[in-house]
Order: sequence, then C-alpha cells, then structure tokens
Amino acid sequence: TIDISDYIVPGKNSITVRAEDSMSCVQPRGKQRWKAENFGCWYVQTTGIWKTVWMEEVPDTYLERVKLTPDIDEEKVRIEVKLNHRPEQKVSLNCEIRLDENEIAVYTVDIRSEYARFDIKVSNPEEPWGMVLWSPENPKLYDMTLRLASESGEDEARSYFGMREISIQDGKVLLNHVPLYQRLILDQGYWEESHLTPPSEEALIKEIDLIMAAGYNGLRKHEKTEDERFLYWCDKKGLLVWCEMPSTYAFHEETMDGYTPQWLEIVKQNYNHPCIITWTAFNESWGVEQIFTDKRQQQFTEGIYHLTKAYDMMRPVIVNDGWEHTVSDILTLHDYEADGNRLYRHYMDCRESILNNQVPHSGERFAFAEGYHYRGQPVIISEFGGIAFTGDDNGWGYGDKVHNEEEFLLRFRNITQAIKNLPYVCGYCYTQVSDVQQEVNGLMDIRRKYKTDPAKIKEVNDAGRNLGLAPDREIS
Repeated sequence: TIDISDYIVPGKNSITVRAEDSMSCVQPRGKQRWKAENFGCWYVQTTGIWKTVWMEEVPDTYLERVKLTPDIDEEKVRIEVKLNHRPEQKVSLNCEIRLDENEIAVYTVDIRSEYARFDIKVSNPEEPWGMVLWSPENPKLYDMTLRLASESGEDEARSYFGMREISIQDGKVLLNHVPLYQRLILDQGYWEESHLTPPSEEALIKEIDLIMAAGYNGLRKHEKTEDERFLYWCDKKGLLVWCEMPSTYAFHEETMDGYTPQWLEIVKQNYNHPCIITWTAFNESWGVEQIFTDKRQQQFTEGIYHLTKAYDMMRPVIVNDGWEHTVSDILTLHDYEADGNRLYRHYMDCRESILNNQVPHSGERFAFAEGYHYRGQPVIISEFGGIAFTGDDNGWGYGDKVHNEEEFLLRFRNITQAIKNLPYVCGYCYTQVSDVQQEVNGLMDIRRKYKTDPAKIKEVNDAGRNLGLAPDREIS
C-alpha cells in the first residue's frame, strides 16, 4: 500500500505502477521458471503485475487491517483492529455483525491507540439460530461492518468470518472437534491465456465448482498465493484450502531477507479466510536443498514455523511438504508410485520404519531431516497420482502415460483406494487439477475441460475404505 496524497496535484494526474522481475533463484517464484525455456514442472513466468491494483480515498485516520479469530467453544469472535496511525484524539469504532438478515451483535468501543482488541459474542440463547458453525457441508458466513468515526471523517469497511476451529488430536486433523478426512487436489492456478492471472472471476467460480463436482472437499494451492476472490468463493462454497509460499531455489542471507517478510504478509493477508485450514511454508526442500543435514537451513525453517505460529495459533503449519520435515504439525509425504498394490504394501509393511526415519518413504527421501523425529503428527499423502493422459505422445506426467479413459480410471481408482485403505493416513492430495503447458497430468486440460466423466472421479473419492483388502489382491 502506498499513500500518494503528497504527489497528487489539482487537475488530471497520471499514475504508473511498475513491477520489476528477475531470473534470480533467491526470489520467491514458485513454479515460474528461472531459465530461458520451460523445463520439468516449471512454467513460463508471469512478469510484472498479475493481481488487481486499485485506488481508494480514505480519511486521515482509517482502518488499515482487521484480524478476526473465531472461538467456537466460547461462541465469540475476537476482533483486532490496526489503524494507520495513533489518533491524536480518541476515535469511535462501531461493529455490526449479521447472519443472513438477522442482527447478531452491535458493539461500539472508543479507541485511543493504533491497536484495539475486543471480543463479541455471536450467539444469542433467546434466538433459535444460536451459533452457526462453518464447514464444507454448511459454509455459513457472518457478515460484519466496521465504522470508524474520527475528526477527519468516517471510514467504513465490510468483512465476514466463519465460526470454525482447526485442531490436531491423536494423529488426526479435526474440524470443529470432528475428525476431518481430507480429499484434496493440487491446484497450480495457471491459465492458458494469462498464466498466474485469473482471466475472470467467473473462471475462478467455475474452477471451484468443477473441483467440487469431482468429490474433492479441498485443494492445495501449489506454489502460488491466489487472488483473494478465489479464496472468497472457497469461503462461500465450503472448499478447504492449503495456503502455500512460492518457493525460492537457492539459500543464503538474501533468500531469508526476501522470504521472511513476504511470507508473514501472506499469512496476515489471508488469515481471515475460514477456508484456509493449513499453512505450507516450504515444499520438497526447494530453496533449502541441504535441509536434511544443514543445521542453518533447518534453523531457518524452524524460525519460519514459530513466526507463523506466533501470528496464527489456530492452523497447522507444514514445514517442507513432501519429505525431510523439521518441525511440522502434519507429516506430509509425496509418492508417485503408479501401482496401487505396491503403494499400499510399502506404507503398510514399512510404516514404523518410515515414521522412525529408518528407511526412505519414496526414492532416497526420508520423512524427516536428521535430528528430527515423528511426534504423533497426522499423516497425509499430499502428492500422488500425476497420471499423464492426453491421447497422444506430447507432454509429460509421472510414470507411464495412459492411452484411454479406461486405463486412466483403473490406475486412478487403484492408487486412490490404496491410500484410503491405509488406516494411519488421514487424507490425500491428487496431482492435479489441470494441465499446465508441458505438464499434462491434470484431470482437466488447460481450458478446464474434464478428460473423463467427473462423476466417475467423484465415485472414487466418495468411496469408503476397503479394510478387508488383501495385500496381493488387485484393488477395485
């Protein structure tokens, strides 16, 4: 945010916003390439501005940020307000909360400093609706209007929140105290015509609807901080989201200088969205390539973990999604094994060895970095699948390509059911929503057209566990 008041003159003004890009590997860049051509699973970069820029008029004293923290046990929401500066005289803040057309609470407080914090009850025992919890099945949102009155004028901001709680207990992730089995899909957030920039709000809504139609209850937004309108519609529709930091690809002091403030800003910016249930700070040792043994890189990831938890005590934080975790609230593993039986047998037969870091869980990768141990965290297979399916020999995915819908569904069903049958695993994330440039392992092509009937995908995702499965039987 830039205050341009001192630069505006009477009459016509021209405002230019300039963004500079680079090929630097210390720049958080996610899946954007740092070479002249696409390679592997890295794509053409989106240079310059890719999200909305806007201008607004505010009084001298205005609302700069609001932090909303639900407490479902106490049936209240904590509201933390930051003004742009300490007011010279006290200002009045009025907060109105509504659920649908029903007035839930009206609260007024005088503010004498830059920060203010107060709690508001969101249930009324005299009314029939009481407190309404947010969940994928019932994504109810409370609307909120904040009005700040000062000598310089009135500033009004509208927001919303969902009453929900994320917690971890006995190796499970809980939503509102109920175990949550996460059926996620990896979403790169790339578009054919505009790369990182969504072509329209309608395109975002369509993508969410298509994901939900295939039986997924959430997504892992991979290596990208998505447009806030996407998160708004996930809040409205009840689609769970893992929010992730775009990776760097080299480690030294300049990396930490750029990464740390940007990650904290992402957490602050997206904190209020009820759909976000997990923060993913690092992925597959990208940017911390020597984390398995390098104490400095390990300490850096620990620092980011504790910084995130200091700002947000609600949500789990994943450190190094996929392998070589340091401190992490969830143990996430990546495995692109194409055979369902081998996948099932490996994670059943080697469970204790994998969790105790005695054997790699996939390839040469161990679950934890050296010196770190399993502490009873929930286990999620947060990348698997990646089945390449185009009908021709172009592009790539993980494992051998399939040639028709029948081959695709057989492999998809077998590997998905194999993970579901693992009794200690409490969720999965399939790779991925759509094709992206040379990577053709999406359930949809780059134009968001399903390659197979999404109802058949939904049938697999909705199926329960088949715990009577014999290790040497084909999964069906």
